[in-house]
Amino acid sequence: MVDDDQSVRWVLEKALRQADMDTRSFERAEHLLDALSSGKPDVLITDVRMPGIDGLALLNRLSERCPELPVIVVTAYTDLENAVAAYQGGAFEYLPKPFDVDEAVELVRKAAKQNGNGTSGGAAGKKEMPTLIGQAPAMQEVFRSIGRLAKSSMTVLITGESGTGKELVARALHEHSPRANKPFVALNTAAIASELLESELFGHERGAFTGADSRRIGRFEQANGGTLFLDEIGDMSPALQTRLLRVLAESEFYRVGGQASIKVDVRVIAATNQDLARAVGDGRFREDLYHRLNVMRINTPPLRQRREDIPTLLKHYLADAGKELGAQTKTISSDAMDMLQSYDWPGNVRQLVNATRRLTVTAPGGVISAVDIPDDLGGKSGAKGAQEAWTQSLTYWAEKNLLQDETPPLIEMALPEFEKTLIRIALNKAKGHRQEAAKLLGWGRNTLTRKIRSLNLE
Repeated sequence: MVDDDQSVRWVLEKALRQADMDTRSFERAEHLLDALSSGKPDVLITDVRMPGIDGLALLNRLSERCPELPVIVVTAYTDLENAVAAYQGGAFEYLPKPFDVDEAVELVRKAAKQNGNGTSGGAAGKKEMPTLIGQAPAMQEVFRSIGRLAKSSMTVLITGESGTGKELVARALHEHSPRANKPFVALNTAAIASELLESELFGHERGAFTGADSRRIGRFEQANGGTLFLDEIGDMSPALQTRLLRVLAESEFYRVGGQASIKVDVRVIAATNQDLARAVGDGRFREDLYHRLNVMRINTPPLRQRREDIPTLLKHYLADAGKELGAQTKTISSDAMDMLQSYDWPGNVRQLVNATRRLTVTAPGGVISAVDIPDDLGGKSGAKGAQEAWTQSLTYWAEKNLLQDETPPLIEMALPEFEKTLIRIALNKAKGHRQEAAKLLGWGRNTLTRKIRSLNLE
């Protein structure tokens, strides 16, 4: 293993030795390369960011020197670019820090079983990246999926709520595929009337229907050699589902009104915010088409399940909004950030992007403060906004605590703080009169006295 962090090396060495594996560690990639002259290991674990030769440059060298060596890339700097570059550089697996030690040991076992059957490849050239941002575990799984599929032209089904970035994932899949230099054509099937969608997909011949004054090339022909992204595939009519199935099965179709079949080589990536398995059960979606599309699946997580990414997303899109609107790039105060991070974002990243534009225009100063957050984004200017804000904050607090490895029961942690807050407010309202404060709380005076004592509020 190669990692400049001594603590990481120590933890992995201990875990692997307990699993009956021999280990040898290096602080720098240069030292590893020197040691390879005397023998090749079964598996290599490497960090990405290290002094001297970094992990991705090391992958590039190993692809020439030890092309069959399985490499597990471990890093705290997890983004789409590094994930894809690691896989394209020949990595066996990509593991973000902090990682589960048992998972790391199992990965080493799997890599050792491969023992020379890995694939090799050169280091990835730097390509223009779609704006996919995230450190949350759910986003790391998306990045890993894109990386695993980087050398493939498989059909992919992307699922997730509206606004979660399904088209960005599709573009990233295309940009890192063998078809990257060919067209990427996107079509929202729900945005086009069903009677026009057939012509939009497959094109038509002149005179095929009223108004068809000339031949039209459809999206499949436009995407020939490249990728066709079909968004909201669940809304497609049964007749078009049948035609799409034939194209996927036979790679050929007829233009509307045409007599000659047209052969195409197109990778199809489909997306939906619906439960297609349920749609199949309800008879609204063809089962055979579902299985054709669902060769590989990537799920884009809703923003409420990756709240730790919200500050980074806000900073990124506030900078974009400033450039777009020709305005100063605004920052966010800690109180405002807490509000936005505890908000549920039903419109997901799309809603967040629009919110940054709105706040760039409406917030009067260079810093967006709590009073600038409107009610519909979790602001507290009204009674309803305050009610929603504290429950959202409680939700955020509970979710954050549940991410810890060892945490006391939530009620044991929350209830004392909840009672302290209400007791202070009631005593303040009653100007210190305990009998009146107890009545406001719905308790007897003795209960209030006992609570004040047990909670150290004397």
